Amino acid sequence: MWTHKAWPGRFLPPSLPAKERLRAYAGWCNAVEGNTTFYATPARSTVETWAEQTGPDFRFVVKVPKTVTHERRFAGVETEMRAFLDALEPLGERAVLWTQVPGSFGPSDVDVLGRFLRRLPAALRRAVEVRHPGFFTDAGAASLLEGTLATAAAEWVPFDTTVFFQRPPTSEAEQDAWAKKPRLPRRTRALTDRPVVRYLGRDSVAETVEGWQPWAEVVAGWLREGRSPTVFLHTPDNDEAPALARRFHDDVRALAPDLDALPEPAPVEPATLF
Repeated sequence: MWTHKAWPGRFLPPSLPAKERLRAYAGWCNAVEGNTTFYATPARSTVETWAEQTGPDFRFVVKVPKTVTHERRFAGVETEMRAFLDALEPLGERAVLWTQVPGSFGPSDVDVLGRFLRRLPAALRRAVEVRHPGFFTDAGAASLLEGTLATAAAEWVPFDTTVFFQRPPTSEAEQDAWAKKPRLPRRTRALTDRPVVRYLGRDSVAETVEGWQPWAEVVAGWLREGRSPTVFLHTPDNDEAPALARRFHDDVRALAPDLDALPEPAPVEPATLF
């Protein structure tokens, strides 16, 4: 996402039209999760505006529609996927196709996933997020999935919620996340040269920062190996997300000094009456 109710006046200029918010967000971060595409395929003209508002190195990790992954579970989705891929075409190599499958999608479904991934355009980067516990607790299931993903040149996206679930929720936002987010072991193995990580912290900035320290080490190691990772930092309310993302980048850069700096965001002017 590149817009949030708590960001205007802080990370984004106040009263900025929705169609211009991505450009402002791109001054803070160089990648975005395209979560809205899970609910509906955008018009190609809309995606063209996304491409126009961002630079050539900006990354879009775009979620496959739930019609494909959750409702039809990859069966008979040729028409929907053609429309979706056509809409994303203006993003070119900046797009990563993010296939998030439901928690009920288990090891017995891996062959279906593999067939879907292999039918995607060869040049399109793809990443998969699974939530069935079997993939994390059964070595055979993990190996089966890794092999399937490797054959399709796809990455396994870990969603690390271990820090979040270390203690009970203390706010309404944490209670909501507690009920909805998966509780799975941390996984730090990369399969491709473009790993993607999703991390969920707490309302507490200190706990969030302390919890991501293992990831700072892992990401710095990937950079030294020549990989180019993308990391998304979340908290239950996401109010501080852009600043936290930059802080994580600074922590990684302290371990991997060759990492390029993030862009400098434009100053956010306070709203005025005249």
